[in-house]
Order: sequence, then C-alpha cells, then structure tokens
Amino acid sequence: MKIIIVGAAGDIGKAACDALGTRHDLIRVGRTSGDIHVDMSDRSSVDAMYTRVGSVDAVVSTAGEVAFRPLGEHTDETLTYGLRQKVMGQINLVLGGLQTIAEGGSFTLTSGVLDRDPIRMGGGAATANGALAGFVTGAAIEMPHGQRINVVSPGLLDVSVPRYGEWFPGHTPVSSERVGRAYVKSVEGAMTGQVIIVD
Repeated sequence: MKIIIVGAAGDIGKAACDALGTRHDLIRVGRTSGDIHVDMSDRSSVDAMYTRVGSVDAVVSTAGEVAFRPLGEHTDETLTYGLRQKVMGQINLVLGGLQTIAEGGSFTLTSGVLDRDPIRMGGGAATANGALAGFVTGAAIEMPHGQRINVVSPGLLDVSVPRYGEWFPGHTPVSSERVGRAYVKSVEGAMTGQVIIVD
C-alpha cells in the first residue's frame, strides 16, 4: 500500500513508520521535516499535499499540538489552539482526502490517553482527544467508497518518558512496538469508527 504518515518524525509517528514501513510504501510528512511538508491546520496546505502525492491507499496522522496549562489559566485562544491544531488539523486531512484515498482505503487519526486518564494541566488535550473520538464515530457511517476511519489512543510511550514522564505521575508507559501494532490494526484490518486504545 501507498501510505501518507503525517507527523512521521515524532515518537508516535516513528512507531507507526516502524510497524508499517516493512510492508508498505510510506510518504513521510511533517510541518518542517519529511518527504513533503504540510500545515494540516491550513486546508489549502492539505489540499496541495494531496495534489502533489496523488492517490494513496491510507493516511495516518500522528500529529497535533495542544496547550498544556492549569485550568484557570486557559483562555478561549489556548483551548481553541488545540482544537484548531489537533482536531481540525486531522479533520482537514480526512475532508481533503476523501476523493484522493483509494476505494476501500483508510484514515487513522491519533488522540491520546488524557480524556480517559487525566493529568494536571491536561484539560485542553482531554478536550481535543474526546472531540476526535466523536468525529471518528460520526464520520464512519458516512465514509464514501468503502473507506474506513479510526483513531488510535495511546498512553505515554516508553520513548517519551525522559521528556514527559514527570507530567504523568503513576502512568505505566506503553511500548512503542505495541503502539505501532495499533496502526497496523487500523490500516490493514477491517474495523471502522473505532477508538483503538493502547494502555
């Protein structure tokens, strides 16, 4: 299969690439790195990416930023930032790719653990993750051409612990290999409309 991986240079993106790259042709995409650059919060940038790449069999998104701060310090702008970057960015990849993805192809988005196992300062991330789950559930019943859509929701990756572990007290890290297999399940399997949890 020919697969676009958005956010390929991040920890989750690398896990997805490692798991899928041995059997498929990967196009690694990032905002500033990779084979192609895209700003997924900008629909025109997303459309330009699809025009350049042409038809693909699957799109995997492991990208999306949110603002981490205490609840009382959030503003409309800080919460909207996560919705624009992580939620609408990934939704743009779906809406822009509906006519580019091959018949029977798939979209795999990425959320995270914080809407089911919250941490301090993670309210913005929890909001974005919950929104992505809702979008995938609603979009699955309307996907054209036999296309599928799922969202992978991983816990804190083992390789991410040195940078983020202190933010996640008591959380048990998950292996990058297990996270990578979740993307294989979504891309190569038959499920749709699912939140694939990796705890």
